[in-house]
Amino acid sequence: MNRWELIRAFLTGPLVEATVPKPGNVSRKRDFEDLSIYNFLVSYPALGSIYHEAVKRAESIRSGLLRPNEAGIGELIRRGVEATKRVQDANPNFGVIVLSIPLIMGLALTKKIKEGREKAKLLIEESTVRDTMELYKAIRTANPKGLPSGVKYDVYSDKAFEELFRDRINLLELAKMSAERELVFGEWVNGYELTYRTFSRIAEELPSPLEEAILSVFIELLSENIDTLILRKAGRGEAELVMDKAREVRDGRLSLKAFEEFMGEKGDLRNPGSLADITAVSLSLLFLRGARVEMRNGKAWLVTSRR
Repeated sequence: MNRWELIRAFLTGPLVEATVPKPGNVSRKRDFEDLSIYNFLVSYPALGSIYHEAVKRAESIRSGLLRPNEAGIGELIRRGVEATKRVQDANPNFGVIVLSIPLIMGLALTKKIKEGREKAKLLIEESTVRDTMELYKAIRTANPKGLPSGVKYDVYSDKAFEELFRDRINLLELAKMSAERELVFGEWVNGYELTYRTFSRIAEELPSPLEEAILSVFIELLSENIDTLILRKAGRGEAELVMDKAREVRDGRLSLKAFEEFMGEKGDLRNPGSLADITAVSLSLLFLRGARVEMRNGKAWLVTSRR
């Protein structure tokens, strides 16, 4: 893979994911009161220069000009969030940015998709307290919904930076503490296990109509995993109810239409944003591997590259 193939793939995957109609999510067929498909469409191109810088730094680490602890993951995440805020006023992609930057750097280090997750985890392990402080600045800018208050290292506390410095909390340590309430940090800890598994599942569906393939795998994800955005906003009972309903759809006991109606009953409260982030980055890996879109009988298909 070359530099631009990597960047293009990680800009394309989330755009496709956001566009596909999926129960509970913003899509080309559904907007929320405070979030539109257009927020996604303008925010991802704004990340191009940030992803380019991430690749360049990884190449410098690979050549020995920088050490792994100088990757600056936290700073790049902060700059990515700020770049998207300059072109729109919502928070469409914080989770995707958090997942993507270490993985892009890991892939640039190894040039092999299978090994990218290992290199990404290495960079997270080698991160510094400064990375965590920069991440906190990014979180304050993005202002995700449902963040708990009064917890240790509270992101909105005036004492947070002092506490992080005192206890030498790098990104890995923070991720370990946050994994249960935020799926993307769990991916940092477990080496992108769910992201790569989802990538493999979508790849198994090829060739297939694009929206049907992504929707099918997304329903599987919802049926097998608690979405932590729903968990933070609505509580465990609501998050487990969504998972149960998704199982009914998967097993043919509930229609997709009925499930979509259920997911929309409470506005964006049942928005499975964390699993959407996983899907977005898994699609980035799929496009990096060479997947392409073809039109067949008036419908977009996702197919394996002819290269």
